Amino acid sequence: PSCFGYPVSIFFIVINEFCERFSYYGMRAVLVLYFKYFLHWDDNLSTAIYHTFVALCYLTPILGALIADSWLGKFKTIVSLSIVYTIGQAVMSISSINDLTDANRDGTPDHIAVHVVLSVIGLILIALGTGGIKPCVSAFGGDQFNDDQEKQRTRFFSIFYLSINAGSLISTIVTPILRGQECGIHSKQRCYPLAFGVPAALMAVSLIVFIIGSGMYKKVQPQGNIMVAVSKCIGFAIKNRFRHRSKEFPKREHWLDWASDKYDKRLIAQTKMVLKVLFLYIPLPMFWALFDQQGSRWTLQATTMDGNFGAIQIQPDQMQTVNPILIIIMVPVVDAVIYPLIKKCGINFTPLRRIAVGMFLASLAFVAAALVQVQIDKTLPVFPAAGQTQIKVINLGSVNAAVQFQPGLKNVTVESHEAVNYMIFKTSELNGVSVMFGSQAANPGMDLIDGKRQTLAVKNVGATIVAQWLHDNITSKPEEGNNLIRFINNMDQPINVSMAGTHFGPLTSLSASNYEAFSRGSKTITASASSFSCEVSSMTFGFGSAYTIVINGCSGNLLNTTYVEDIPPNTVHMAWQIPQYFILTCAEVVFSVTGLEFSYSQAPSNMKSVLQAGWLLTVAVGNIIVLIVAGASKLSEQWAEYVLFAALLLVVCIIFAIMAYFYTYVDPNEIEAQLDEDEKKQAKKENDLEKEVEAVSRM
Repeated sequence: PSCFGYPVSIFFIVINEFCERFSYYGMRAVLVLYFKYFLHWDDNLSTAIYHTFVALCYLTPILGALIADSWLGKFKTIVSLSIVYTIGQAVMSISSINDLTDANRDGTPDHIAVHVVLSVIGLILIALGTGGIKPCVSAFGGDQFNDDQEKQRTRFFSIFYLSINAGSLISTIVTPILRGQECGIHSKQRCYPLAFGVPAALMAVSLIVFIIGSGMYKKVQPQGNIMVAVSKCIGFAIKNRFRHRSKEFPKREHWLDWASDKYDKRLIAQTKMVLKVLFLYIPLPMFWALFDQQGSRWTLQATTMDGNFGAIQIQPDQMQTVNPILIIIMVPVVDAVIYPLIKKCGINFTPLRRIAVGMFLASLAFVAAALVQVQIDKTLPVFPAAGQTQIKVINLGSVNAAVQFQPGLKNVTVESHEAVNYMIFKTSELNGVSVMFGSQAANPGMDLIDGKRQTLAVKNVGATIVAQWLHDNITSKPEEGNNLIRFINNMDQPINVSMAGTHFGPLTSLSASNYEAFSRGSKTITASASSFSCEVSSMTFGFGSAYTIVINGCSGNLLNTTYVEDIPPNTVHMAWQIPQYFILTCAEVVFSVTGLEFSYSQAPSNMKSVLQAGWLLTVAVGNIIVLIVAGASKLSEQWAEYVLFAALLLVVCIIFAIMAYFYTYVDPNEIEAQLDEDEKKQAKKENDLEKEVEAVSRM
């Protein structure tokens, strides 16, 4: 059956692809944040596991192609691996359920190892599924058309790629929103089960839709895998050349010609064409090493930035949507406007030149990322190293205070109801502190912890000086854009304090609460005692700050508060990431689209799949490079790592440009037509010889 000149079966395939890509990219969008905030891995381990997973997703297509072409056929391969894929997504969703091991209901899993094991099992199954079906689905779609439907087949591939980008775009917007929700049976947490659960449901839908169309599909039987034939041909040529390495054997024009003892001329000629292109692929993984860091390093970079876009709040993982949005806009613009303009200028912009330009642009994108990182680093708080202590002084009194750090290390004056920000001292050198309010003086004891931050709260009460040491248990910037808030009671009676429904418990006079995490925005603060109840709207909190709020008193049901900034909020806006995304997307358009086009134009008709597998392999190797470079570089500064990747790609780009300069383009159809001609001549010669032999035998 057909619809608008297309086989009805392809509509099931397009819907299947949309759901599968939604499932994969949706899960991948929140993955690095799941590692960091749920499993509590550091940035480096989160990045390493993320890239290991992506590499695995691009290694398994070779396995999928082998299973489909040599054993099960495309249809059965897609169905069986989609079942594996759906199970993997479901396991991933279960692994992120907080209450699974949270027996004491304190909001954190008691057995994180259980969640890690389930996550790893889920990710391996997903990698097998998504990679295994990758080479089969588009080829299976192509199989549905007859030979006279070339135009429809070409249009199908355009629709197919559009469904990939649509699935990727929608899921990258939706799943971070789902992750940002709060859910849980006993305690409310970020909703990772929903962020992984919806992609799992979409994968199940994808599988069901594909099976429903079963009766309409044209199912081509497995023909045997051309990759196996190519590998055997290369293997035999190397072995045969090694066996005949002495000088008595004449040299052959090409080392692959040593396979002619066993394999036909056509296979050898086709393998030569494929190897010529695969040789050019050697430098390409470096591009993917940079490109795939959008989902790891760049997403982690966004967690330290301000996502306030007026009416909407952008989650760090949602910044990845910039890439598919720009792809959808730029592919037609580049094809219809940029390339024709370049042609008009008389520049021969060959496919290999485009690929080199793509590599150069990706390198530039990482320079842009490094510049943004330098700006972010200026806003990040400095924490004390081992052997150091940081001290902040808050004056809760009504007059100015003079504080001296002995022996003569530093003198500061702290104005009434003000604070002096953190000062760093060597713990071993600091012997004591003296506090003076006018003529009154006091020497509070030392209560310091090495490598930590402390706050000294001082106040003049009548003729005495009260000094209180507070331990600030913050060792890093608040995560997920949250704000850490604590309260100091500066009243002369105990009070109960709460903010936005979170109770800080009864606070005695001049005591401090623990820090609690709050999302951005304004909150209502309430303080009450037996004689009064007051409230006030807090200041509007941004992303990633920490504040000490001092409650000074209550007048007319309105609280009098002072805000002391412990950690500044993220001030570099996420919009500053747009230039690096834009440059990288330009790079992808001229690199990725051209690369596939070039591979197809230079490959023999029956070996497109070999080059497709080679292309996907460059993505896998690129992700492995990230692990090696990030692990071996040991750079403490993130901007320096970005510059290192940019420099490496620039070097590789120059090497590729030299390789491309010596490459001669071929026309596989012409070569194959020549082979057909030679085979016909050979067959005619053999036929004539047979006739001659027959004529002689009759005489």
